[in-house]
Amino acid sequence: MTTPADTAVPSTELKPKTKLTGKVVKITLAGAVVDIGQSVPGILHISQIQADPVKRLDELMQVGQSIDVWVRRAKVDRVELTMIEPLGLDWKDLKPETVLKGKVVRLETYGAFVEIGAERPGLVHISEMAHGYVKTPQEVVKEGDEIDVMVLDVDRKKKQIRLSIKATIAPPEENVEIEVARPKRTPAAAGDPRERTASRERGERGDRGPRKGGKGKSERFEMPPAEPSEPEPTAFEMAWQAALDRQKAEKAAKSKKSKPNQEQDEILDRTLKNRMPIG
Repeated sequence: MTTPADTAVPSTELKPKTKLTGKVVKITLAGAVVDIGQSVPGILHISQIQADPVKRLDELMQVGQSIDVWVRRAKVDRVELTMIEPLGLDWKDLKPETVLKGKVVRLETYGAFVEIGAERPGLVHISEMAHGYVKTPQEVVKEGDEIDVMVLDVDRKKKQIRLSIKATIAPPEENVEIEVARPKRTPAAAGDPRERTASRERGERGDRGPRKGGKGKSERFEMPPAEPSEPEPTAFEMAWQAALDRQKAEKAAKSKKSKPNQEQDEILDRTLKNRMPIG
């Protein structure tokens, strides 16, 4: 915003970076005095003429010449001026989550540099260019593009500004697919001859599809659920059963041993009877 020299604005109310149009009234070795329409003079130091050093000021301007200047500091007795356009943003103005407009000035394989009016351009890393995968920065921007960016981080010591394009764009809505459950085919009764014939034909074809000349897709049948198995015995039940088995085995062994002894007694008894004299 430019303020003409004849605009009556108290010097103490002039804010830094305010642009003014003034007239050179005096040139000295240290700089120039500029009329900016205030009750106090505007002082333009020779170091504030341009970025490069200036040896002779009279080679760059003349008395009576109109020039554009910016306020550096406003004091009671003078207003310090500069002809070097101040930065739009100071380091203190760069705060995270601030959305700014910028211009792409350089592209690299790892991202894009964006001019935002600060001391140096900020970097938009390739991972901060879009919500999806980005192979190269050229897929999203090109030099000269004016874009919106968000400040992610500022390192004043290293003079680094990290920016993001992705943070200014709403994420895409995810496509939610609803899976429709297909009705399951109930296995046919085991005694149905038609089902047994169809199952045998599917087995011969390896379930590779319909027979030649048939229409539609092949059907797959699920195996009938297995019958529930008996519950496994507990450790106590297993021990009890083992004890019963041992008891039965011992009885059987005793029975086998007693049977031959009984037979031998009967044979001996018959033998003795036969040898005894008949009276």
